[in-house]
Amino acid sequence: MAKFTTRLDNNFCFLSHNTSTSQSSILLNRTSRKNLQLQLSPSKHRLNFEALCSIKEKENVKGEIEKVGGGASSGGLVNGVRVEELDRKTGLGRENASKEAGFDLVWPPWKNIPQRYKLIGTTSLAFVICNMDKVNLSVAIIPMSHQFGWNSSVAGVVQSSFFWGYALSQLPGGWLSKLFGGRKVLEIGVLAWSLATALVPILAGFMPGLLLSRVLVGIGEGVSPSAATDLIARSIPLEERSRAVSFVFGGLSVGSVTGLLVAPTLIQNLGWESVFYLFGFLGIWWYLGFHFLGEGRASDAVEVEHVAPLQSANLHKLWNNSLEELAETKTSWSNTQEELRASLKDVPWKAFFRLPAVWAMIYAHFCGSWGHYTCLSWLPTFFSEELNLNLREAAWVSILPPLASVFVTSIAAQFSDNLIANGVETTTVRKICQAISFLSPATCMILSSLDLGLQPWEIVGILSCGLALSSFALSGLYCTHQDISPEYASILLGITNTVGAVPGIVGVALTGFLLDSTHSWSMSLFAPSIFFYLTGTIVWLAFASSKPQSFSESD
Repeated sequence: MAKFTTRLDNNFCFLSHNTSTSQSSILLNRTSRKNLQLQLSPSKHRLNFEALCSIKEKENVKGEIEKVGGGASSGGLVNGVRVEELDRKTGLGRENASKEAGFDLVWPPWKNIPQRYKLIGTTSLAFVICNMDKVNLSVAIIPMSHQFGWNSSVAGVVQSSFFWGYALSQLPGGWLSKLFGGRKVLEIGVLAWSLATALVPILAGFMPGLLLSRVLVGIGEGVSPSAATDLIARSIPLEERSRAVSFVFGGLSVGSVTGLLVAPTLIQNLGWESVFYLFGFLGIWWYLGFHFLGEGRASDAVEVEHVAPLQSANLHKLWNNSLEELAETKTSWSNTQEELRASLKDVPWKAFFRLPAVWAMIYAHFCGSWGHYTCLSWLPTFFSEELNLNLREAAWVSILPPLASVFVTSIAAQFSDNLIANGVETTTVRKICQAISFLSPATCMILSSLDLGLQPWEIVGILSCGLALSSFALSGLYCTHQDISPEYASILLGITNTVGAVPGIVGVALTGFLLDSTHSWSMSLFAPSIFFYLTGTIVWLAFASSKPQSFSESD
């Protein structure tokens, strides 16, 4: 670490910079208020930049020297500045009463940022890259289909292969995050999906290899939500947790917008292969940076600076404490594994599935995911082929739903919290919000399917509004897990999220098959989504509940 210190003398400013390998000194002779003379003095062992500066002001803090246990020669205050005694071995042979002021310049500049903020920032960036790699194929599938001669059915299978891995990794991701920690699982997940993304252009001509690469992307991204949740729970205090969750998962919307903005330009200028190479290398770059952040954290914990011999006892004590903490961590880790195995045996699985509200959550999650995943995968193609937009225009208008969702989410959260604060029953609030999230896109899809003579920009606006309003589900379905049982909320979410990934497998592929069979976007894309939105609303209003449950197996 680069450490800059200053010594105060009558007429000089001596700046000291220490590293473990070299030493040099820069002497600035202050001849006037405007002119400084610079002298460089090299040495073989350390690099020292020392600045001796004149302070003429009167001392404005009296009695402070005694409080810090030193006088003019042993450390304390010099002209009102708190200082420490400078190592006499460094410098240009001065043995005077120079002092070291508390002036540190560190590199890199973000070194002093709290570790938890670094973790949240890098995790949010991982989610940005996550959705960039998720939506890149929905744009690149258009030129890829033309190049390889794929029909809509084949294109649907290629796009749905991502969700095969995504569905399979939901529950294992939660287990691995609890077992090894979300930080490590997230790190491996990002590396896995990034390498698989970069392999897509190489394997595109070999269908089994292409499908396998997309499955690996799905597996890597599937473990990320559980890993991020575990990381937040371990590193973020309760009073900052809501903002941390919003900031991290907000990276998904940013990633969708960024991917849909960047991909068309790359494809038109550099070819569709460039999207996968660039986005994949971004993830690899993130992995290296995140790994470096972890090493920096470890080095900060055991960093030993070149200090005076009087401080060696404290360093030795610190080292012993670190070893004791490491032993305690290993013991705690073994206990955690045993507790985790025992806790999994105690999960009331049968009690979950005996509750009608749980089945309502499962079906609602399935219905909402059907509309979301099919539109995420096929809307750019719909805009290109049905509305006659070019590739760039089709991708850019596909940005509107996720962009509008950012604003709708904040409105929905405020709306639901205000209703609950005013005494409205929680179950009623959840039913209202989820009904809005289902009926709004269903209505807009019906309008887009009918032959009303609407202009392309009107259809785009209607669909964007409907899909944006589906974000009310974040204040409906996605809050019900915590309402029913805070203790088992993560397990309930794992169950519903696993079922919710099935439409990505079945729905995306089925849309392509129906499009080849009917040559109608209304029948292939909109009609199935409308059906599930409407039936999901009926089931939710009939059986959903936010009443807390004990989930006792003896019930």
